[in-house]
Amino acid sequence: MSKVTFKYKFDDLFNPMLDALHRLGGSGSVSEIEDQVAAILNLTEDEVNYMHKGNITVLAYKLAWTRNYLKGYGLIENSSRGVWSLTEKGLKTKKVDKTEVKRFVRQKGRNASEALGENGIPLSAQEIEDEVHETTWQDVLLDVIKRIDPIAFERLCQRLLRELGFQNVEVTQRTNDGGIDGLGLLKIGSVISFRCAFQSKRYKETVSTDKIRDFRGAIAGRADRGVIITTGTFTREARKEAIRDGAIPYIDLIDGYELAQKLKELQLGVSIELVEKVNIKEDWFKAI
Repeated sequence: MSKVTFKYKFDDLFNPMLDALHRLGGSGSVSEIEDQVAAILNLTEDEVNYMHKGNITVLAYKLAWTRNYLKGYGLIENSSRGVWSLTEKGLKTKKVDKTEVKRFVRQKGRNASEALGENGIPLSAQEIEDEVHETTWQDVLLDVIKRIDPIAFERLCQRLLRELGFQNVEVTQRTNDGGIDGLGLLKIGSVISFRCAFQSKRYKETVSTDKIRDFRGAIAGRADRGVIITTGTFTREARKEAIRDGAIPYIDLIDGYELAQKLKELQLGVSIELVEKVNIKEDWFKAI
């Protein structure tokens, strides 16, 4: 069997990403954009799931650089909720010259005297450094979680679901759970209730389609919906299987990246420290 490789460089993804956002109606989440780009390039499951380092795939890593270059070029922007959208300029742009985009953004980086980015390239977008930092703390957090006792991980998932609004969350007996690690009740508007079952998986890499099907079979007749929480990732086909038309009950998925984000938002085992940065204005002193 030949070794899996990822042949596209981050600048090869400029136009596929633009195409993806246009197809999505002008905006999309990171996962939606990733799925669209994978479809446009006709990537195989192995290519989509090929890991870069930690808990991030090569495709996701390259697309992070692609997003920020296109942002530096003025074609896309992002909201605080992680949704990326085409700017007015981006809506009018279907295709770009990747050499021109790189030249423009790198020149902005040189003018701003910013830190070097991938392959020693100066970048104009501070968000690129931030995104690399985000990946780093998430990897550290997930490494910590992967080392805790399996029962402790189930309790962590139980606590997370409670903090997210689930009620009566109980961890099932491990010897007779049928693939179900816990059950809980989710109320919407104090009127509609859903019985939910959850499964916790401390995986290093990907959760495949068969795991989704097995879990669905285990909760059929016992819950209205299912939730799988993993420290790893889900394959593209697994994500499709989770919400496949006619497949009841639906399964909601929380991968390692989303797990880390939720723990950060809820400050469960995570604290946020604001660092003060002092800039010295040498010109001011010279002008005294």
